[in-house]
Amino acid sequence: MHIRPARIDDPPLLQEIERAAGRCFRDVGMPEIADDEPLTVAELASYVEQGLAWVAVDAADLPVAYLIAGPVDGNLHVEQVSVHPDHARRGIGRLLLGRLADHAAASGVPALTLTTFTDVPWNAPYYGRCGFRILTDDELGPGLREIRRQEAAHGLDRWPRICMRRDV
Repeated sequence: MHIRPARIDDPPLLQEIERAAGRCFRDVGMPEIADDEPLTVAELASYVEQGLAWVAVDAADLPVAYLIAGPVDGNLHVEQVSVHPDHARRGIGRLLLGRLADHAAASGVPALTLTTFTDVPWNAPYYGRCGFRILTDDELGPGLREIRRQEAAHGLDRWPRICMRRDV
């Protein structure tokens, strides 16, 4: 699987990947997450323009998975990582996280962070297998606290969520 930086024409495809990946949440009793709309093309393009978006592509160079990140509390925060269900369970998410970790290391960034659902198998348990550890409330910086506040305002705290960190 080839990983490349996302290009400015990729965001509509990333939205479709997100919609398809989101449908899996319906199977674990989270239809609200399944029905949540992805980021807009403009929002996704902003990550592309900042050089903080990567895609895994098929043989035709079409994205089948993506990762976007942004700076938070001196680290790189995984805003979204999604793999189209037709390409799931092949290590693509792990490859994307590895690419972000390489970028962070080359940029002198000490860690990756993310927020995730604790009880969804492809969320916290998966990230734990990818080297992330759960952060205590005392370890959260102001940026992560604000992200959690926004998630709660969006209704995501209806299900247990945590912050995680992976040193690079």
